[in-house]
Amino acid sequence: QVQVVESGGGLVQPGGSLSLSCAASGEIYRFNIMGWYRQAPGKQRELVAHITSGGRISYAEYAKGRFTISSDNAKNAVTLQMTKLTTEDTAIYYCYVVTSSLTWGRGTQVTVSS
Repeated sequence: QVQVVESGGGLVQPGGSLSLSCAASGEIYRFNIMGWYRQAPGKQRELVAHITSGGRISYAEYAKGRFTISSDNAKNAVTLQMTKLTTEDTAIYYCYVVTSSLTWGRGTQVTVSS
């Protein structure tokens, strides 16, 4: 089995920055896709960004210009650098990894508030 663990969530003021990390371990040699979804209270879970092992990146429209996703392929890990955060970015952020199957982390809470 594959395990996925997120870290880096917390409380940040509007306009601030936060970096989230995710690492996959266990029955994994090389990931195909790793990325992030988020779910805010009362809203559907939505894609934030994802990256392939070949370096192809996709962002949600609201993330463009503010968020940056990067990967360390040798470690099967990804980082999501978030800047210019607003209260609308408050959500639980979930990391996922795609190999021959799909595995989710348990999520990390990001709260943007004054």
